[in-house]
Amino acid sequence: MYTRNAISSAGARSYAQVGLQSGVMSASPHQLITLLFDGAKTAIAMARHHMAHKEIAAKGKAISKAINIIDNGLKASLDAEAGGKAGAELVANLSALYDYINQRLMQANLRNDPALLDEAERLLENIGSAWREIDPQKSHSMPEASNDHATPRFSAGA
Repeated sequence: MYTRNAISSAGARSYAQVGLQSGVMSASPHQLITLLFDGAKTAIAMARHHMAHKEIAAKGKAISKAINIIDNGLKASLDAEAGGKAGAELVANLSALYDYINQRLMQANLRNDPALLDEAERLLENIGSAWREIDPQKSHSMPEASNDHATPRFSAGA
């Protein structure tokens, strides 16, 4: 009645979905935004794959998913009231950048241009890597020195 591959594939998808849901349920707000960046990056990678294989409908679906994550996840989570005037300015700049990324994704879809996917992915990765660096749960303390003559150590971001 069912083929073995169909059962295995469906089982794997169900297992992955449960794992994702569990991760989302236990994630901090900061980690949820990180998951959105990862999801957008994955959707863009899938769009690139479908574009290369001339799978037009699948490419459009993957690009739509990336745009949805950016608009209804990343952009919708911006809080203009946090951080005062400087925070409002940052939110306005990020919002405009997300709009630009979405425009590039739509153009990539219309033109079948992987370079536009690359640009969108690079921009998201720049924002995402900065977001990961400010993770409040990330340890920013210096390691303890074993003696008084130890050379101070600095993180790569210092």
